[in-house]
Amino acid sequence: MRAWSVVARGPVEDEPLKLVERPVPTPGPDELLVRVRACGVCRTDLHVTEGDLPVRRAGVTPGHEVVGEVAGLGSQVFGFAPGDRVGVAWLRRTDGVCAYCARGAENLCPRSQYTGWDADGGYAEYTTVPAAFAYRLPEALDDVSAAPLLCAGIIGFRALRRTALPRGGRLGLYGFGGSAHLCAQVALAEGATVHVITRDEVSRTLALELGAASARDLDEPPPEPLDAAILFAPVGDLVPVALRALDRGGVLALAGIHLSDVPPLHYETDLFYEKELRSVTANTRADGREFLALAARYRVRATTHPYPLDRAPEALRDLKAGRFDGAAVLVTSREG
Repeated sequence: MRAWSVVARGPVEDEPLKLVERPVPTPGPDELLVRVRACGVCRTDLHVTEGDLPVRRAGVTPGHEVVGEVAGLGSQVFGFAPGDRVGVAWLRRTDGVCAYCARGAENLCPRSQYTGWDADGGYAEYTTVPAAFAYRLPEALDDVSAAPLLCAGIIGFRALRRTALPRGGRLGLYGFGGSAHLCAQVALAEGATVHVITRDEVSRTLALELGAASARDLDEPPPEPLDAAILFAPVGDLVPVALRALDRGGVLALAGIHLSDVPPLHYETDLFYEKELRSVTANTRADGREFLALAARYRVRATTHPYPLDRAPEALRDLKAGRFDGAAVLVTSREG
């Protein structure tokens, strides 16, 4: 099979990815072999490729927003059959026995493993996934539309829930890429007023088309105090900016796995009046199942830009440069 491998971490402009030929992987006893149909391009893939995240697997194949069909089953797998359509997401495996898993916080498991970081992911023609961590996808969602939901959508949803946004509340979204534009649709469907703050003019236009009450550049504050905000852009300098935009008792959630350094915060202007700053770490499978059900109910749709698998580096470069709104998706040919 063809697969992309991170052969030398560094800027995507320097071609750290190489297209290689590998044997089709053999699923473990509790795993599925998945023939990849589509794989979303996530900013975390950029962090893995460029070295913002430490190496977990040498020469890893990125990609953790995978839609595919079951092509093989391990000896201990039941409940799936060849041809079933499944989704493969970021969270790949947990130990299931630690204190965090026991209390329903498997996203905090210290022995958790991740697709496209600890194990080869979906920038390939085949991948594997533990059957217990595969998602069954709503039939209403086509392959390309479903792919970004499996990380961008799920993480945005968890970030939204982490803000404890009150019903009908005022939500600010800082950055408006693949995750934010899916999160916005859920928030709007649940009655929130959404304000978008992003430097990208195309993304501001998309935000207004989706129903945002305002869409402003980074140097413009939202038009009203916010009950909650989510920082999607991996820019630590925006943390105090977003905190100052909160109303009393407001919550700011940080949605990214990587964030540049946060500047010093001024207690009186940034944190006083019981404002809260919360991080977001991966997701639980319960988050994923709940979000996918709501995505079907609310008709959440990703704005997608398909690329063939052999143009994966171009898709990452375009993501880094902000050349598209919404999300890029690699499409794997089913010939051969």
